[in-house]
Amino acid sequence: MKPRFVGKMGLADAVTVGNAALGFLAAVAATASVALAARLILLAAIADALDGVIARRRGGTAVGQYLDSLADVASFGVAPALLVAVTVRQAWSADRLRLAVALAGTALFVAAAVTRLGLYTAYDGDHAQTEGVQTTLAATILSAGVLAGFADPVVLVPLIYLLAVLMVTTVTYPDLHAQDALIMGVVQALAILLSGPYGHRVAGDLGQGFAFGLLFLALSYLFLGPLFYWRRD
Repeated sequence: MKPRFVGKMGLADAVTVGNAALGFLAAVAATASVALAARLILLAAIADALDGVIARRRGGTAVGQYLDSLADVASFGVAPALLVAVTVRQAWSADRLRLAVALAGTALFVAAAVTRLGLYTAYDGDHAQTEGVQTTLAATILSAGVLAGFADPVVLVPLIYLLAVLMVTTVTYPDLHAQDALIMGVVQALAILLSGPYGHRVAGDLGQGFAFGLLFLALSYLFLGPLFYWRRD
């Protein structure tokens, strides 16, 4: 008896499922290395972009949009929230009040991500723009920030609250054009590859530089995209 998904799911769906698996691995890795977790989240973001490209070129399936949202909950909701939670717990374990406030922010982030993804699937999936900050963008900002050297709860906690709120606003974000998405993807891939624990100072410095570049690009789109990013009507 063959598995139920045979004949009902395509290549794009397989990549989406891989995205979900990367999200789980990132969540597990966060308990041992937040830098490794950040790289896995960024790798999941590349998979998230890749499944869209494959679906447009080879055609999607009826289950695709649902799989995409479910995978994004794991990779861009739970995983980055756990990354921040572990960082905060390590730094503020002796301060219960600050720890509680920080963990409340991570829970709010997950709740906002789930809400946003549900609304996107229901209302925005077929449009060239979406309301609220994309979960992928929010997770990319947090992960790039960690790799760029900003893994400090004083930075991460206000940021995760801000991103949680922005995910459920009515601010309209246009989809990235293909060439811009490609540039960001290349910078993202270099940040992942060069930020690893290779023991080579030059590679490490380059990786941190590309992570900072990715963070700059993501924050620029976060704050300027709704106003200045050129888009077709």
